[in-house]
Amino acid sequence: MKGTLVNAAAIVAGSGLGLLLKRGIPARCQQTLLQGMSLAVILIGLQMAFKTQRILIVIFSMVIGGLIGEGLSIDKGLDKLGQWLTNRFSAKNGNVGEGFVSASLVYCVGAMAVVGAIQDGLTGDASTLYAKSILDGVSAVVFASTLGPGVALSAISVLVYQGLITVLAVQFSTVFNAVLIREITAVGGLLIVGIGLTLLEIKKINVANLLPAIPVAAIITLLWPA
Repeated sequence: MKGTLVNAAAIVAGSGLGLLLKRGIPARCQQTLLQGMSLAVILIGLQMAFKTQRILIVIFSMVIGGLIGEGLSIDKGLDKLGQWLTNRFSAKNGNVGEGFVSASLVYCVGAMAVVGAIQDGLTGDASTLYAKSILDGVSAVVFASTLGPGVALSAISVLVYQGLITVLAVQFSTVFNAVLIREITAVGGLLIVGIGLTLLEIKKINVANLLPAIPVAAIITLLWPA
């Protein structure tokens, strides 16, 4: 869990710095910074997605996961949570909900979150999560300066998500293998691309409703004949 704790702390610290710098960054520059970070997010997602060696697993996972997500209305649930956060912390702090939801998805869906948390749980080696902490801390500066204080709250999502994966990795150490991690990474990469497109306002993609595709990918991979 030590890697996850450091990761959450880096996000909070980066968000605090971003909020301090926000007053000195012109709105035009803030928009440019967000667009640049969004393009980087898309690149990371594509690199992850291209790791797949079983494209059918990715396709089936996205279809089945999307159906499950729509049935559960995950996106609406997150929107309600985001709106509650915005109302709770008042409009003067910006759209807190948008910052929380967007940052949470970016920080939790990535391969480093999954692989790093598994590595931390199986071997106690948190080096991957330490590296992720640096990246997340830097990106939190940009996100917080443009999306507001809700970005800092995403540290809670990271704590819960990565912490849970670490605990599960300890309990089910024999299940995780290179193939499973690779296909989960590929599916997560596609979701990250969707996040980037949404941040760029090219197309609003209900990434939250596609989140079940990640556990579905794990199940299909385990059942897929070698």
